[in-house]
Amino acid sequence: DGIMVARGDLAVEVGNAAVPALQKRMINLARRADKLVITATQMMESMIANPVPTRAEVSDVANAVLDGTDAVMLSAETAAGKYPLETVREMAAICVAAEEHDPVELDADFSGQTFSRIDQSIAMGALFTAHHLGAKAIVALTDSGSTALWMSRHPTRIPIYALTPKIGAQRKMALYRNVRP
Repeated sequence: DGIMVARGDLAVEVGNAAVPALQKRMINLARRADKLVITATQMMESMIANPVPTRAEVSDVANAVLDGTDAVMLSAETAAGKYPLETVREMAAICVAAEEHDPVELDADFSGQTFSRIDQSIAMGALFTAHHLGAKAIVALTDSGSTALWMSRHPTRIPIYALTPKIGAQRKMALYRNVRP
């Protein structure tokens, strides 16, 4: 399970000015609870009719990624827009660029932390070890996808390859940050 930050609906309820702060808070709370976060609604709206996004849209998408969202979602831009492929390419490029500038501070992430589950401890230990050894990749064997989820909650530039025989878990993990099922 997880949350979708549906900014259009949120704006109707609280007003446009309150949305950015609430978006950041919702992403933060969901990540702390190890829940998937999708940010949606008018991410690249101008690309319905134009082949390039506005600087404000680029900043909006990048900030959602920098805040820790797992996925950004398009709707009208690709469903009814004139430039669906260009929109996806632009959004992907923005996400990659934002992730490259995300700080990697694993030592601070684990300082004084205890884990209540053995599989969570193993996942975090593997992530910490891979980071400090300079590993090129992490391969995680998982049944439900929880191992990959816990690893995705901490910033790392090491790609995480998650292997599972379950198609449902594969689909879920496709949304996790830095995880390739």
